[in-house]
Amino acid sequence: MRAYLLLMLVAAAVTYLATPGARWVARRTNAISAVRARDVHVQPTPRLGGLAMLLGLAVAVVLASQMTFLSGVFTEPQTGPQAWGILGGAAIVCLLGWADDVWDLDWMTKLAGQVLAGGFMAWQQVQLTWLPTPDGLYIPSSRLSLIVTVLVIVVAMNAVNFVDGLDGLAAGLIAIGGSAFFLYTYSLTQQANPFDYSSLATMMMAVLVGVCVGFLPHNFHPAHIFMGDSGSMVLGLVFAGATITITGNIDPTVTGDELTGAQRVPLFIPLLLPVAVVLLPLLDMALAVVRRVAAGKSPFHPDRMHLHHRMLALGHSHRRAVLILYVWAAVFSYGAAALFWWDWTAVLAGLAVAVVVALLLTLGPLRTRGRFLDDDVATGAVPKVAATSRTAPAAPIPTPHEGRHR
Repeated sequence: MRAYLLLMLVAAAVTYLATPGARWVARRTNAISAVRARDVHVQPTPRLGGLAMLLGLAVAVVLASQMTFLSGVFTEPQTGPQAWGILGGAAIVCLLGWADDVWDLDWMTKLAGQVLAGGFMAWQQVQLTWLPTPDGLYIPSSRLSLIVTVLVIVVAMNAVNFVDGLDGLAAGLIAIGGSAFFLYTYSLTQQANPFDYSSLATMMMAVLVGVCVGFLPHNFHPAHIFMGDSGSMVLGLVFAGATITITGNIDPTVTGDELTGAQRVPLFIPLLLPVAVVLLPLLDMALAVVRRVAAGKSPFHPDRMHLHHRMLALGHSHRRAVLILYVWAAVFSYGAAALFWWDWTAVLAGLAVAVVVALLLTLGPLRTRGRFLDDDVATGAVPKVAATSRTAPAAPIPTPHEGRHR
């Protein structure tokens, strides 16, 4: 555990210290989010935080390769190429996001770059060959395996990208969900091999959480820098890569044959937990695509109907909306991970209580009468007169900084 915590700390420190440099590069290359009528931020803001994230990721992975504890991860024929494949894929999408932030690439070019990154990772053996269902659903051909792998990676990247609409939202959601996945993979490794706790998935999750934690002080409202596409795609790709590597090491059929009925519920964790971690981003993306296509528009056409927009429309301040979405992320991700340690009936009862609390925070008096973190006026995100007037008609909800492609 100490080795993983060290990597998490190194990734956080490097990302934190490198972010001012990324802000400087963004200004030099004109990767700046201008202030528009539909935005929340009140001054032009750099959007190349992904460069600092990539550096934090790279330094931590290189350090891990020199650790005796994790030497097996980099020397084994299967996991060695996977580690460098995830890092290489992250570099590809980071550069792709940088190019998009500077030159505003069309969606087809971006999609081609994302597929290229997914294909590179698959070439480096980061590939789904079977799905860890209780009955072990094998993928019958290498071509189908490649398609499924690339699809999972591309969906994960775009899901995180879609939810990156409020300061600190995407980084916080991935940090919370990633920490739950980290604890799960670490416990799974302990159970599988009591003498060797090294694991590629656990290592990548530790680094991913560290990168998010290091970036958040610069990105929480009011943000001094946005992660941009270069950051959101890196987060989604690394998460997908770590998820794929752990599913290849779990065979539920080994222990599942003797289990029946409700006893088999924990065997769904390898599929349930990754979905739970990115449930909010996936839900947001799915609703956006359906909504836009039904209106006869492109799935990437921007609108003001994302989940975070709805939170603002309910009356929550910027920070409070983000923190409440953090609560929902914790409910889903830790609720799924808890199935590994506790009986499913106890987990279900606890999850029901947690959902009620989250609903009260979302729909309760905080949104209309509460002053907790109602600080948009103090930070300048909302004009003082408009925010304090109780008789003036309500102004349209401004749209947070969302990517131009959406």
